[in-house]
Amino acid sequence: MLLGKDIQTKIAKFKADKRAFRSFLVLFTAFIFTLPTELLCNVRPIVLSVDGSLYFPIFKRYSERDFGGQLPSEPDYKSKSFKQLLSGVQESDITIEQTKNTNSIELDDFEEDSLSLGMDDFEDEATEESSLSLDMDDFEEEINDSTEKTNPVSTKIDINNETKSVKPRDYWMFWPPIKYDYKYIPTESKTGVVALAAPYETRNYKEETILSSWEDGHYLGTDDRGRDVLARLIYGFRISLIFGLSLAITGTIVGCMLGGIQGYFGGWIDLIGQRFIEIWGSMPRLYLLIILSSLLTPSLFLLFFILNLTAWMGIAAYIRAEFLKSRNLEYVKAAKAMGVSNFEIMRRHILPNSLTPVVTFFPFEVTAGILALVSLDYLNLGVPSPSPSMGELLAQGKNNLQADWIILPTFLTLTITLSLLTFVGEGVRNAFDPKKN
Repeated sequence: MLLGKDIQTKIAKFKADKRAFRSFLVLFTAFIFTLPTELLCNVRPIVLSVDGSLYFPIFKRYSERDFGGQLPSEPDYKSKSFKQLLSGVQESDITIEQTKNTNSIELDDFEEDSLSLGMDDFEDEATEESSLSLDMDDFEEEINDSTEKTNPVSTKIDINNETKSVKPRDYWMFWPPIKYDYKYIPTESKTGVVALAAPYETRNYKEETILSSWEDGHYLGTDDRGRDVLARLIYGFRISLIFGLSLAITGTIVGCMLGGIQGYFGGWIDLIGQRFIEIWGSMPRLYLLIILSSLLTPSLFLLFFILNLTAWMGIAAYIRAEFLKSRNLEYVKAAKAMGVSNFEIMRRHILPNSLTPVVTFFPFEVTAGILALVSLDYLNLGVPSPSPSMGELLAQGKNNLQADWIILPTFLTLTITLSLLTFVGEGVRNAFDPKKN
């Protein structure tokens, strides 16, 4: 009960710090808002109704055959061909047209100037009249054979261009607010610009006005490959927060375990553990990441594993100090005298009284995880393409300085996120600081 009141007092003090508490609310709201990013940014409609039948392309993959098409692959819901398919107009047959000038062979093609041969052509070379004399009669059978083989083909393949008009189907789509995901590259544009489309009117080298990318639904423009910047920024923000939180949680758990064992038992265990931490901490993570990435396939999980190899050392040092201080206190000696196991003493008695540095440094661990991911992505050592990342957007902004719509929103998002996390960390530190309490 006393522990509950103590926690309530610390939470109340944290809420009293308006800057820290408001920063926490903004971050928490942004995180919850971006969790269902697929419902916010997607090239698939949330709901598609065709003749009263409901389809949910976001949650289930459909093929073009499910909508009356011929392809077994998933349709491009934003393409004109798919809209024509739903409108009830589709090509009935593949039109193969062969004209007389290209494929059909007629007798008129064998004019005297081209293939007609007479005795005059062979006067100099003819020695035996029976063997070398050629006349038009010798070609009649061949020409007739060729015309018999080609003329039927031209009549059978020469199909008029016709479309089969089907009764238009009643359909409607309910789209997400942003009709693009992080990897979709459009093949057409109303403005005529796909890659590096600006979210405002610009002029090209011919002094022609290029409309804003809002005409195509790109509210923050496109990157150097034509992908939507806003969609990649939202996806990258979610990945960065999840990655930073996951790295901080796993690093805290591992650090508490190893640091607690060192501090509680001491002696040779503490000595060997400290020497191991010193040796392991001296290895640069960047070089380790480059070596492992060259041996293994780069992925987000590989990056998470590599960073976790050293993410626990900071918190382990604080937990070790707390356990060294608490292991000789009276309540620990009383628990040992009562026969309580070492694991129970560490878990139920020492660890709850040693969580102050854990809670205090947790927001800063999240910040460090986000910075590590962004830095590695900026150096092209992080998540592989086309995975979204704020570091990759910063690298694109550096390579395309004229495209300020790429680097400015990304830089502002990263700066605001890290600033809010810093404010939250300061508020937690002030609330859990025993000296200030």
